[in-house]
Amino acid sequence: MSIEDVIVLFGGTSSERRVSVASGQNVLGALPQAKAWFLSPEGEVFICKRERVLNHARPFEVDFTLDGEGDFATVEDAFDSEDARQAVLFLALHGGEGEDGSLQGLLEARKVAFTGSGSSASARAFDKSDAKKLAVSRGVTVAPGWVLEKRGEQDLVDWLTEKLVEQKRLVLKPIADGSSVGLFHLKQAADISGVARDIVKSGVRYVAEAFIPGRELTVGVIEEKGQAVALPVSEVRVEGEGAFDYEGKYLGKGTQEITPADISGAESQAAQAMALAVHSVVGCEGYSRTDMILTQGGPVFLEINTLPGLTKASFIPQQLAASGRSLQDFLQAQIALA
Repeated sequence: MSIEDVIVLFGGTSSERRVSVASGQNVLGALPQAKAWFLSPEGEVFICKRERVLNHARPFEVDFTLDGEGDFATVEDAFDSEDARQAVLFLALHGGEGEDGSLQGLLEARKVAFTGSGSSASARAFDKSDAKKLAVSRGVTVAPGWVLEKRGEQDLVDWLTEKLVEQKRLVLKPIADGSSVGLFHLKQAADISGVARDIVKSGVRYVAEAFIPGRELTVGVIEEKGQAVALPVSEVRVEGEGAFDYEGKYLGKGTQEITPADISGAESQAAQAMALAVHSVVGCEGYSRTDMILTQGGPVFLEINTLPGLTKASFIPQQLAASGRSLQDFLQAQIALA
């Protein structure tokens, strides 16, 4: 399979579509002959000119849009096309249908080759509660958490009030999403009403976790030469009262990323072992990235991402560079796996 047979699919309908555009740009830049397909928020698929994608400025802040009707009315039509059947789909999608297994299921049914994990593993990883249960089954330490089934605003206020007294600090995030979109750090009772209102208004299921004090680490795992390999560990340092939310990750506000992390060899090995264990038990393929907190007692698992960001600012490219691997070689290896 040559790079002429690769289609980079980016965009999507999720809250992470801007990150996906930035990943698509970086992947297309490293694969000069690959074609670009844009999945619009409305579900149409556009065949794009590479230059149009590569020249899009400030992708984390400005939506990528195309005028007119898409080349395919639906993603199913795109996957049914002769172009798709003769190519490898490089999935530069994040969140939503790109990571929850639904698009992977459509591609599997059509026997179209694609990068990353299959539909089942994607679904398991995307549900943060399910991923934690699987991690526990492998002996991995996880942050205590509670699934917040949809409930009324006052009911949620009452629950959060009680839980905050018990835990002192909570982290709340969508049970199935990423890039820290919709992330809340609940530290004081005065913020409960506003957080409850925003969660109910979002209409999505949330998970609440006990805040674990420690150092924020993330570890990529890639599959090469028939085995899973952990990449160098990265650390996120949050400045002041900042948080590693969307602005912290992609706009550089109040955070510092350090690759490789300034931790001991034993701590690095423990973090990498956790990432490998979760990658394996979830059933991931190709590559993944695991987020954790390093405490005095060792790492504590938070979540795993099956299609982590591949933007110029993302951790996987940072960790590849730190390990002496090029982004292009990594992408080609993923295409070969697909």
